[in-house]
Amino acid sequence: MKGLLIITFFSIFAIASILIPVPLFPGSLLSTMLLPSELTTYSVLLSALINGLIYGSLLGIAFCVISNKLENDL
Repeated sequence: MKGLLIITFFSIFAIASILIPVPLFPGSLLSTMLLPSELTTYSVLLSALINGLIYGSLLGIAFCVISNKLENDL
């Protein structure tokens, strides 16, 4: 269940990073550091992948921690 939640958040942020015309931190920064300047088409995809992994993991972990805390308090 937790894996499905993280995959869902990953998908949301990866798709949003592709569709939003403004570069999002940290994916845009890391993709410019990792790829040379002539590979700009791959830079957008790498940025979306990085943003999906980072923001998806953070939100998935935060959601799991909060839901566990609420279950333990009840």
